[in-house]
Amino acid sequence: MAEVASTLRGGWLTTGPRVTEFEKEFARAVNGKYAVAVNSCTAALHLAVEAIGLREGHAVLIPTMTFAATAEIVLYKKAVPVLVDCDPVTGNMDLADAERKIEKLKQKSLPFLHGRDLKVVGMIPVHVGGYMLDVDKVKQFARKHGLWIIEDAAHAFPSAWRPSPTSPWRYCGDNTSSVTCFSFYANKTITTGEGGMAVTNDKAIADKIRLMSLHGLSHDAWERYSGGGWDYRIVQPGYKYNMTDIAAAIGLRQLDRAEEMRKQREAVAEYFLSALADVREIELPAEHENRLHSWHLFPIRLNLHQLQIDRNEFINELKDNKVGTSVHWRPLHKHPLYMERLGWRDDHFPSATKLWSEIISLPIFSSMTLEEMTHVVETVKSVCSRFAVSKTAAASNS
Repeated sequence: MAEVASTLRGGWLTTGPRVTEFEKEFARAVNGKYAVAVNSCTAALHLAVEAIGLREGHAVLIPTMTFAATAEIVLYKKAVPVLVDCDPVTGNMDLADAERKIEKLKQKSLPFLHGRDLKVVGMIPVHVGGYMLDVDKVKQFARKHGLWIIEDAAHAFPSAWRPSPTSPWRYCGDNTSSVTCFSFYANKTITTGEGGMAVTNDKAIADKIRLMSLHGLSHDAWERYSGGGWDYRIVQPGYKYNMTDIAAAIGLRQLDRAEEMRKQREAVAEYFLSALADVREIELPAEHENRLHSWHLFPIRLNLHQLQIDRNEFINELKDNKVGTSVHWRPLHKHPLYMERLGWRDDHFPSATKLWSEIISLPIFSSMTLEEMTHVVETVKSVCSRFAVSKTAAASNS
């Protein structure tokens, strides 16, 4: 594309003017004050907990229904991720279970404590698939318990929330938390190949994230070579998390098309929702008039009591008919790290454990054709029809 070619011809390939422009335009897009571009959402999350002061002896509420990065950045700081069950409909963090987990921490009845005192200092909610949590309720919960909030918004650009149909939309990143962290990985709603962004309204946090993103240097390379002077100072041990100008050039063009592509994904989602509405063997993803959904994912939930096959067999049937799928996600408590090191069990997370056995993410992307959408719908219907149990058996199983 022209932007990348121009960057290559300009001769400045690493962090430079394109990154600065991308940061400004992205902050404007989400109505945030400060944005710092980095090389992944994981880096953004890591720098966010670094900047906010997470340390050993602290605990952070993390949804069990998420990808590895959300919790592992807590482990980087030798703190403890306290896993929380999910809402059975949206897959998002269940605040009622978060309340229960805090009480269990106080009672020292969680499996990994071994008599230790841990202070819950923060929470990292995830907007699963781009369907935002109720931001007001999350903030009320955080205020009640004196917690900071960092959002894992890897799926949530551009996503928005409002408290009522008459309220203006608030985009994810519009002061919805202390720091909101976005992903530009290859399969995300906009991409730079690899990349991420940390957005905050707090200048001190933004400055700390920027400092730590490039070795803790007092000036980044672009500032030094564009008139800021050749010298620099290392003021803190940092990381190599900076974004390149080549990636930012791609991101700028993607950003121009972000809303157009969101509407295209929304059209795919509306087609699926309409075409699959009467299929009794599946449940469709949540919708709400007070959510502007990014539709990064289109997860369906199998009504297993209506089917003769399980989730994995259903996936294989789709695969055999050239419909690619994924599962978002194997909950963290079902990974060896969290089972063996922290002692989490299925019965600590009844909703997520059940959801894990039922969910499938159908393909959804902005350039999806009507032919492709129709093939997905007809294949899902065909598998449901061929493996459906009788209505009488279904009733007895439920």
